[in-house]
Amino acid sequence: MAEKSESLEYTPTWVVAVVCFIIVLISLAAERGLHRLGKFFLQKNQDALFKALQKLKEELMLLGFISLLLTVSQRAISQICVPENILKVMLPCTLKESATSNHLITGRHLLAGSSGAEHCNRHEGKVPLLSLEALHQLHIFIFVLAVTHVIFCATTMVLGGAKIQQWRHWENSIQKQSKPHHVHILHIQSFVDRAGRRWRKYALVSWTVAFFKQFYGSVTKSDYIVLRTGFIKKHCPSNPKYNFHQYILRTLEHDFKKIVGISWYLWLFVVLFLLINIAGWHSYFWLSFLPLLLLLLVGTKLEHIITELAQEVSERSSVVDEITPIKPSDELFWFHSPTLVLYLIHFILFQNSFEIAFFVWIWCTYGFKSCIMEELGFIIPRLIVGVIVQVLCSYSTLPLYALVTQMGTTYKRGIFGEQTEDSLRLWAGSSIHNRMVTETLESITVSNRPACNEIQDISSTVELSYPNKPHTTP
Repeated sequence: MAEKSESLEYTPTWVVAVVCFIIVLISLAAERGLHRLGKFFLQKNQDALFKALQKLKEELMLLGFISLLLTVSQRAISQICVPENILKVMLPCTLKESATSNHLITGRHLLAGSSGAEHCNRHEGKVPLLSLEALHQLHIFIFVLAVTHVIFCATTMVLGGAKIQQWRHWENSIQKQSKPHHVHILHIQSFVDRAGRRWRKYALVSWTVAFFKQFYGSVTKSDYIVLRTGFIKKHCPSNPKYNFHQYILRTLEHDFKKIVGISWYLWLFVVLFLLINIAGWHSYFWLSFLPLLLLLLVGTKLEHIITELAQEVSERSSVVDEITPIKPSDELFWFHSPTLVLYLIHFILFQNSFEIAFFVWIWCTYGFKSCIMEELGFIIPRLIVGVIVQVLCSYSTLPLYALVTQMGTTYKRGIFGEQTEDSLRLWAGSSIHNRMVTETLESITVSNRPACNEIQDISSTVELSYPNKPHTTP
């Protein structure tokens, strides 16, 4: 009778109704909240953030599918029987620790049928491959990991965006000048001073200076103005008053759509991390330093690129004047790929999210004194490193990335303003026009032609085809 009382057949209907009502209410509230947030982004012409929200919905759908798959297959998995000695290898806790560990029991019971343990007891020397309790805990961990990653990415983008917003008054001061394509001699001289001293030309010295530079004043006004001028002279020479600051914010919003997702290779890292969590290895303690090391490496490289540009200007011209331009090039980046920096930042944020999510999951599931949690001396450094990575990435590395990666040979899709791109897509009614606009928008990151020329060409085509149709330029 005790087993039957746990079944849905012997559960009071009011209990079932109340639980279902609460679950459905919470789910609908979350769905409506995301829907209203999407409408808000569209009303504010934040197309990139709207697409990032759609990407977030895709991740939630994947998470829901994983949850459903675990729920449906848990009975079949728990009834897979294996020899007992196989499960004594590569344990996260030693058998002595796991036998005496006190942790919160959060296992779920099946609605009907026998447990995996009862099934495997019929076979001598056999045990379940994975218990129902372990499956449930794994289920919770995947959910916590995904939520933590999204929160960390959003926090980084918000804080980094706030830092970049501080550059707006630099852009405004340039726009007020009569000759915005000319850089004031004080700014160009300050920029060249990065490489002006002979001892800084040695590789070891210049890399060391770049390493420490990322911790204080990673981007100065002189850096911004000189890099802005170099970008406009290469990609938009016909529009010296092009709003470079808005372009940076647009490209950052486009990149957020990629960062917020959990790619397939990141899921492979999750599997690898779970595999090496072996008692005595302290693998999570050592892995917690990986995002910090990568972040410092990326920040140093970005700072060093600015130094290389300054050295190039200093060596190319003996007399530095107001019209001495820098030369953006993909050769400045690792493997000639500015996009690689974005993938590294993506991995850094995910790895840091994994460390924090794993800590929270272990704490809530097994308790602070769990053998998996390890000693206090291993816990505190992991938490400190996590905070350092989050702060440094938000206030230094991300703003550096947003500015320095514009110094590649090509420009990004954000070169078009939101309204310009929307107008082009609305105008592209016929298959011929649609093909032309689509090809232009999709190839925008691989073109070497000045961007303003392409915008003017398409805008002229719109004007000739539909002279009464309004259109905008950035």
